[in-house]
Amino acid sequence: MTSSPTGAPLGLRERKKLQTRQNISNTATRLFMERGYDTVTIAEIAEAAEVAKMTVTNYFPRKEDLVLDIHDAFVAGPADTVRGRRPGESALAALRRAFLAAVVEKDAVLAGFSGPDFAALLTGSPALVARLREFHEDRERLLAEVLAEETGAPADDFTARVAAALLGGVHRVLFEEVLRRTVEGESNEAIAAALTERVAAAFDTLEPALGEYTIRSN
Repeated sequence: MTSSPTGAPLGLRERKKLQTRQNISNTATRLFMERGYDTVTIAEIAEAAEVAKMTVTNYFPRKEDLVLDIHDAFVAGPADTVRGRRPGESALAALRRAFLAAVVEKDAVLAGFSGPDFAALLTGSPALVARLREFHEDRERLLAEVLAEETGAPADDFTARVAAALLGGVHRVLFEEVLRRTVEGESNEAIAAALTERVAAAFDTLEPALGEYTIRSN
């Protein structure tokens, strides 16, 4: 039985809405992969999914989100990791640990692992590249808010904003590295092996500045 994010079983109406949303998303992705993102219209997606055009836009107000239907999970990931860091662990250490785990798991949302066709779709459209950049910016803003909360600082704390910019920048560069290697034809296994070293180098670069920042007390 399908469950809500809280784990409670969904009713028939909610299940049908989820099925409709998934059908639209799957149909759009198939058409985009076959014909290219920029050439496919919302009307064509609606026709292929056998729904009204308004139904598509109700579920996906922006065309880009038919491809990038991961905004909430993408944005929340690092912030959730910081909130859940272990006693004695800094935000930097927690995020390093989480990203290394994402590389091992070949995670699509946090680390950017995907098939070559999908990676080419993402990187080949200026609209999708711009939307993904917005995702990174939203994630950085939320991370800054959480870092401020965790240090008892005001919501617009300058140190938290700088720390989030540094940490968000590392996430973005590593994510783009995965996409680049995928488009160039490297296997997920080869990318994961290379990224392990890249993750270490990236987070080591931030260690002098952020290694002691937001260490959770025991």
